[in-house]
Amino acid sequence: MHTHRANLEVIVRAVIQKDDKLLVCHEKGSDHYFTPGGHIEPGESAEEALKRELKEELDLTIKKSFFIGAVENIFTLYPRGSGFTQDREEHHELILNYKVEALDVKDKSLEDHIDFFFFDIGRFSKEAVLPIVLRESILKWLKDKKIFWASQIGDKAILHP
Repeated sequence: MHTHRANLEVIVRAVIQKDDKLLVCHEKGSDHYFTPGGHIEPGESAEEALKRELKEELDLTIKKSFFIGAVENIFTLYPRGSGFTQDREEHHELILNYKVEALDVKDKSLEDHIDFFFFDIGRFSKEAVLPIVLRESILKWLKDKKIFWASQIGDKAILHP
């Protein structure tokens, strides 16, 4: 039985390719990467949030986008330097993923706290692109183009058929 409750966060993310490379983000000071996007605001559709987030982060204008899959991610964060389990933060995300085609894609961030990079598929498959089940789902989608549903609950990853 879970004693800590986490609010469900609905997030939209973009899979953006340029010359066989994938665009990823990195929060300055962190040791992991993620795909571009962010939280869906109340009253906002997933596609509206995708357009807004990519405009805010990269000044990117979407030419075309389509849904490719969803990932449920349940994890616990421990604040840096805390060392106390009671300080943990429970997180539960539903991540909606879109393949995005855009004009003039660059890896120049408009936000001070994140950087963007293009990774070739080999590097993308080896780096800590989180959640890991999303990284694996994107790699599978690039091969088979089938809509995916996957879950990551702590260290347990499940790619549903």
